[in-house]
Amino acid sequence: MKEFGCKNYQNRVGVLIAQLGTPDAPTPKAVRPYLRQFLSDPRVIEVNRILWQFILNLVVLPTRPKRSARLYSRIWTKEGSPLLVITKKQTEKLGALINQGRRDPIEVVFGMRYGTPSIESAIDALIAKGCSRILLFPMYPHYAGATTGSTYDAAFKHLLKKRWVPTLKVAQPYYTHPKYIQALSKIIDEEYQKLSWRPDKLILSYHGIPYKYVQKGDPYCCMCVETTEAFLKVTSLPKEEVVHTYQSRFGRDPWLQPYTDKTVEAEASAGVTKIAVAAPGFTADCLETLDELGNEARESFMHNGGKEFHIIPCLNDHEAWISGMKEIVEEELGNWMQDSNGCEGGCRTCPMASIKI
Repeated sequence: MKEFGCKNYQNRVGVLIAQLGTPDAPTPKAVRPYLRQFLSDPRVIEVNRILWQFILNLVVLPTRPKRSARLYSRIWTKEGSPLLVITKKQTEKLGALINQGRRDPIEVVFGMRYGTPSIESAIDALIAKGCSRILLFPMYPHYAGATTGSTYDAAFKHLLKKRWVPTLKVAQPYYTHPKYIQALSKIIDEEYQKLSWRPDKLILSYHGIPYKYVQKGDPYCCMCVETTEAFLKVTSLPKEEVVHTYQSRFGRDPWLQPYTDKTVEAEASAGVTKIAVAAPGFTADCLETLDELGNEARESFMHNGGKEFHIIPCLNDHEAWISGMKEIVEEELGNWMQDSNGCEGGCRTCPMASIKI
């Protein structure tokens, strides 16, 4: 005899922290499936799918994993991938902070768009914990189809497979949210105070996207510019010392400019000897910040005459950002923040509770 009841209904609230992803190890074997998943996303590579699959499988995947694995090995830690380690810390600290004094804990988990743990597995984990209401919180302050849009794709497609689809809220991009800007400014200010020298220039380096994506309607570059403008309003740094750039271009198509690598070279060639570089678009340090900026940009700057170079950490698990995340998440949750009176299972009033087969 099997008894039916509403034991799956608990009406709990969950928060899904969504990050881009990382391979499981700094090896070609681990990097290859990660790159395959990433570069197969039509939001990331917007070209003819048949042609691109030919290029991806016959040109990119046979060679790129080895080079990427070498780069990942330069930033890998004993704990593992910096992005994964930091995202875990952000999730744990946010969960602890947001649940202080709550009777019904809010479940906070994280998932990766590419790699593990996946966004899909994170959604399943929240549902298994009785979450009928979920806030999707992308860790990208600025909307871009290749990041935020792709994250929506993964979450929505997975939810379409569910019998009972949880109520889903999506956090809006927070590129000018006061708490985000304050955390960014505080971290930069703290890093400046640690230095025994003063940077001549601060380069704010955002991840780039192909210019044609903007022409198609992607609002990303406008949001990045607004972040820089918001930062300039709260920082004590003179406007002329702050330079706005874009990094990580790939392929032959023109990307958003000015390019970070070219700017670093030009500043050094022009006589600037001391610079600091921050990456406002990244909420956790990763390959693009630790290696592309921390190693490659540093080497380029020094090679062209620079003397002092400092890479400023991302927001990471700094208390100012964890506090900022908490406030942004609470704003997005709204009345979901009220303690739940959801059923814990076996409700006497449920017409299914007494049915047996």
